[in-house]
Amino acid sequence: MHYGICNLSIVPLRIEPSDSSEMTSQILFGEHFKILEVKKNWCKIRIAFDNYEGWMDAKQFEEITEETFAKLETSELTLASEFIEFAIDKKENYITVPLGASLPFYANQNVRINTTNFKYDGAVISKKLAKKTIVNIAFKYLNTPYLWGGKTPFGMDCSGFTQMVYKLCGYKLLRDATQQATQGDVLSFIEESEPGDLAFFDNSEGIITHVGIIMKDNYIIHAYGKVRVDRIDHSGIFNIDTHTHTHKLRVIKKII
Repeated sequence: MHYGICNLSIVPLRIEPSDSSEMTSQILFGEHFKILEVKKNWCKIRIAFDNYEGWMDAKQFEEITEETFAKLETSELTLASEFIEFAIDKKENYITVPLGASLPFYANQNVRINTTNFKYDGAVISKKLAKKTIVNIAFKYLNTPYLWGGKTPFGMDCSGFTQMVYKLCGYKLLRDATQQATQGDVLSFIEESEPGDLAFFDNSEGIITHVGIIMKDNYIIHAYGKVRVDRIDHSGIFNIDTHTHTHKLRVIKKII
């Protein structure tokens, strides 16, 4: 088994080993993973954080040893909490670090990837936050444009949004909405929900295709065109701009 770590800002994860293949997710700076298969200049990987799999360009990461992978698995997860910052190496090369990126072996504003040391003097998060903080963290991404497979303030999809918000608060969600819907406990009514709970929505075939974060007073924050705030009722999401229901409510889950 081989292992890797992302040493660039934001790298696409694709369905097939091709630059023209659909992007299903992204790997952010400092995220580590297992390499499952190699095909020419592409590697099929499994991200350590959520076990999500896809194809990554072999030129866009560094290999690490099994020992380093094991240390990363047991070390405290420290995340960048600035909207955007930079990691700077000793040669003064700048790497853009987006909100929610991992900072491997962070100590005293220093980050290490293999033998390269970076200086990172932005704010960080390295502990679990209270459930009441989830909505506040979610608002960091307000107005982020929708991007299928995205996980950053420059573009994200609905489940990338919920996953990154929960990650910044110290909790693990799976990558896709259908996967996230398998986590947590079912709530029977909206009235039972609390800010920070997740609401899931399905299509005409009964497949869960959307997720958002419940707020107080029957509001929801979710990624639809952009990260936005709308109303939620027993039918689903009511768009406050178009005055129409856009998503049909399937289930509400309490994760924390």
